Amino acid sequence: MVDVKGKWALITGASRGIGYQIAIFMAKQGCNLILHSRNLQNTKKVEEEVKALGVEAYSVQAELSEIEEVYVMLNEIDKKGMPVDIVFNNAAVQVAYRADFWKTPLEDFDLSFKINLIPAVVICYHFIPKMIERGFGRVINVTSGIKNEPEQAGYSASKAALDKFTIDLGSKLEGTDVMINLTDPGWCRTDLGGPKAPNPVESVIPGIVVAAFLDDKKSGRLFAAQDFKGMSLEEAVKKAQTIDSNY
Repeated sequence: MVDVKGKWALITGASRGIGYQIAIFMAKQGCNLILHSRNLQNTKKVEEEVKALGVEAYSVQAELSEIEEVYVMLNEIDKKGMPVDIVFNNAAVQVAYRADFWKTPLEDFDLSFKINLIPAVVICYHFIPKMIERGFGRVINVTSGIKNEPEQAGYSASKAALDKFTIDLGSKLEGTDVMINLTDPGWCRTDLGGPKAPNPVESVIPGIVVAAFLDDKKSGRLFAAQDFKGMSLEEAVKKAQTIDSNY
């Protein structure tokens, strides 16, 4: 199992919901954090909390739908000089629920792909080659198990595209210590999931982060966080190692 103490992890959408859960858990394992949100004020609280747990942390900002802001953020991270060892591409938007799905506006697809797919692609292309050079890296792309809901077509299509991107890229990393995998948090009570979701947001731990701790050199897998609910990290890692790649 990977010891993340002293490593650096970037978490997009770290100010609340699932991103917040990831940040607190990783900090408790001794991992230093780069906390992304749309505005630096949004991550002020979580930055203070993780620093109180004894790790280093700093915040970055970018509106993910504006790709130039993403490039500026990445440049800022590079200038800090600390290598990014782990990436959680967590941030996402669920545009709308279209009861009359035949009239879904194309803007739903445009915005969903701009936020849910393109920034994750840019971040992967930026950091993974550096990880390969150093011989270590973990990328965890947060997807969705949503299906058979054309009412949310833009969101689900963007996540399906993220799945395909991750699995295909994973085939090129198989057998190396740079790994890229998917995780599905399940339907949770967050700002995105809404108050009627069956799962509390805390239930994503440890499944949402388990791929960061695996050391089996396998990529392209999907880990459903709810399948690991109530487990210790060690138990989750042992179970995750039995899951095969998806390509």
